[in-house]
Amino acid sequence: MVPIRQWMEAFAASVLEEFGERIVFIGLQGSYGRGEATEDSDLDVVVIFDKLGPPELARYAALLEKMEHREKICGFVSGKAELQGWDRADLFQFCRDTTPVHGSLDFLCPQPGPQDARRAVLTGACDLYHGCCHNLLHEKDPAVLAGLYKGAAFVLQAKYFCESGAYIRRKEELIPLLQGPDQRLMETARELRRRPETAAQQFGSLSQELLRWSSEAIAAYGGGGR
Repeated sequence: MVPIRQWMEAFAASVLEEFGERIVFIGLQGSYGRGEATEDSDLDVVVIFDKLGPPELARYAALLEKMEHREKICGFVSGKAELQGWDRADLFQFCRDTTPVHGSLDFLCPQPGPQDARRAVLTGACDLYHGCCHNLLHEKDPAVLAGLYKGAAFVLQAKYFCESGAYIRRKEELIPLLQGPDQRLMETARELRRRPETAAQQFGSLSQELLRWSSEAIAAYGGGGR
């Protein structure tokens, strides 16, 4: 695995050396940010510029090519104004799943709250429902199904926040706090991370379970659930 503390220090130093005060924020997301990384985990970095356009993207791309473990680097890059105008349902999770390395996200005021979390659940459930239907009809791809379950785990984080007021960042800590279908869904997402072949072996039943869960979430958080 990548020694993430040392790597992030080197990454941040390189970005700041190249762009200086143009950089508003640098952070880490994903499994490395949550302390749940495996050998296959990506380096999910966040870089926010004061302003971002094609010239900055080209320079940033050139910088990334020089970084160690380039093949694992992914993440989010944006200008400050664009992030301030971003859909707050996305920002709800973005703010809570990002570990600051340089700067802060305090410019996103007010911070995304309960109403944004509800919208995050609804839009996430809609995406899962559509994706599940599309995959059952067309791709019939176990890898797509596994990806949908991965996305469902993030929807469950927002749903638990709506119900309890607590945001649980680590998936392993969230599982025992959930109940019923929510807990089963999160356990399945964990199983598919550990044993991807399960998606092919149980494609039909797992697709049906996800379709049912997302349908119920839409009913609860959609027009009739507000």
